[in-house]
Amino acid sequence: MAIETEAGTTQRPGGPDPVGTPGAGAWWARPALHTGVIGAIIGYAFGHWLGNYWAVPTANSPAAYQQIGTSDGNDFAIVLGYTFMLVGWLIGLGVFNDLVKLMLGKRLPQNGHEANGGVAKYFRFTLDHKVVGIQYLIGMIIYFCTAGLLAMGIRTELLSPVHHVFSSSVYVEIVGEHGTMMMMLMTSVILGPFGNYLIPLMIGSKRVAFPRIEALSFWLTPAAFLVLLSALPLGGFHFGWTGYPTLSVQDTSGADAYAFAFGLMGISMILASFNILVTVICYRAPGMRWGRLPMFVWGILGTGTMMALAAPILSGGMYMLLLDRTAQTAFFTDNLGGSTYLYEDLFWFFGHPEVYILALPGFAIVSELLPVFTRKPLFGYKVASAGMIGVTLLSFFVWQHHLFDSGIDPDMRPLYMLTTELISIPTGFIFLVGMGTLWKAKIRFTVPMLFCLAFYFNFLIGGISGVYLSDVPADTTEHGSFFVMAHFHYTIMGGLIFAFMGGCYYWLPKMMGISLNEKLGRVHFWLMFIAFNSTFLPLFAVGLAGQPRRVFEYARNLTTLNDWVSISSFFLGVSILIFIINFVWSTVVVRNRETGNPWKSRGLEWQVSSPPPADNFETVPVVLSGPYEYGVKDAPPVADLNPPVGVLAAGLSESETARAEA
Repeated sequence: MAIETEAGTTQRPGGPDPVGTPGAGAWWARPALHTGVIGAIIGYAFGHWLGNYWAVPTANSPAAYQQIGTSDGNDFAIVLGYTFMLVGWLIGLGVFNDLVKLMLGKRLPQNGHEANGGVAKYFRFTLDHKVVGIQYLIGMIIYFCTAGLLAMGIRTELLSPVHHVFSSSVYVEIVGEHGTMMMMLMTSVILGPFGNYLIPLMIGSKRVAFPRIEALSFWLTPAAFLVLLSALPLGGFHFGWTGYPTLSVQDTSGADAYAFAFGLMGISMILASFNILVTVICYRAPGMRWGRLPMFVWGILGTGTMMALAAPILSGGMYMLLLDRTAQTAFFTDNLGGSTYLYEDLFWFFGHPEVYILALPGFAIVSELLPVFTRKPLFGYKVASAGMIGVTLLSFFVWQHHLFDSGIDPDMRPLYMLTTELISIPTGFIFLVGMGTLWKAKIRFTVPMLFCLAFYFNFLIGGISGVYLSDVPADTTEHGSFFVMAHFHYTIMGGLIFAFMGGCYYWLPKMMGISLNEKLGRVHFWLMFIAFNSTFLPLFAVGLAGQPRRVFEYARNLTTLNDWVSISSFFLGVSILIFIINFVWSTVVVRNRETGNPWKSRGLEWQVSSPPPADNFETVPVVLSGPYEYGVKDAPPVADLNPPVGVLAAGLSESETARAEA
């Protein structure tokens, strides 16, 4: 089967989508980041003016004016400003340019990969999944470092229980910004850069299913990031990252930024997950059976499923909260017929699957890397994939364990205690597969492998502490304490971020054709590993001693432990700084080129040059075997990258052969 292109040539299925190319003319006239910023500023100014203009007829008195917002201003104007800002941002980026051309009856050119676009292509709305992956990578590093600086502010304040750097209000604002930024933006820290860049390469596809949706999912994240930061000059928000009413309904205008940004990030997650799911299901190369999918693809598939089902609930809840604040609806106002408890259910129906949205990609990365550096097949491939499916399904049956102290019917507590403990079974399957792969292996202790081993150590501590918190008596005792905070930092940062770092050292030679400095990488690892455990392990003791979260004064007998934690956290920050220096030094200054396969991996993504060519593959490859047959005698190559047309490929079914010959 062939597709007729505009030039009269033919193209096989899986080739590039008909997409737009960058416009000609001066750089300042092309849609890019700078035009997006200009559009955002104009849009916000217009929306804010319009919101105030509409408010005037109903504001015959100061008291009447205040009814359309909280006590500090017109929330309707602020939210309308954010809405028009988003529209102006997307128009300025050129998101709608191709749509307008199609509506005018114009045909779009065939090339949109921007192989020779230089650095400028990373600042534009582009439809090349590899460029989008790099954009996500840089964006996520910026978001993570910003949230990390806020964390440094938190630990600076907690150096003393009586001498304060910030006021209590500012401290709570910093805590809320840090938590929201980490839990909101970091949901895509692996699916964004590695998922978008690598999934088509791993499944033998020339493209993603929906390039425009993929690019849009990224460009919504800078908007969400900036909107969230704008909460600080608006008075911040004082309810942590969870946004519980009635405080969030009555709080300052910074709560508008919180709800709008969180809801916007939910839309980004929906778009990203939809694109990834369709790509994996429909765009696999001939021979890429479900039993040959790399573990990273299985993990991203599960993550995309959770995002697609949970993120709409999050966005719906956030925009219902905005309506309560701006349009006087009463979704979450008890005395007007709403329910604050409804918000808690909506939030945690997303909020607990989100824990696995963060954890599952980490398991996917380490499961992908272990066979490479142990040079042996993955132990229990089917068990690991079944474990990931089990985590995906069970993640939607555990959310109410967050509500044990929130008025939940006591008869429901045993059910959610049981489901929470049950999810440790498929999680344990994945963990034990890793241990089985390490058993009697000849391990190569490269920098990526060190981060993988640290992942298992950290996640084990986080998992064991999580089993305690699934039990009602322990949870009700430690709820709201630093014990809970230490637990989820071990599972999320100790798992996700360590896996992310391992993925960076492993895949950056593929993604950017650049190798990071190994000596700096080892310094980064050891300092990060020691400082991380030195920071969060003592917090279990602090929590057991009764110190609550989000409070900047504490018992004086806990000063020594808090000082130890704060100083350790500063070293943890230094370790991240070393990574940034290594990244910038290796990619900008030294530029250690890597064009081959430095890890001798059997992964399909490593069978093409580094970085990959514009179309990924010259022709759609035929997959001949799984990616983990290391040390297997007479194991066939992972794929035939140039299959002869009309020849039956060995090992393919009749339907796969038909696809290969199409």
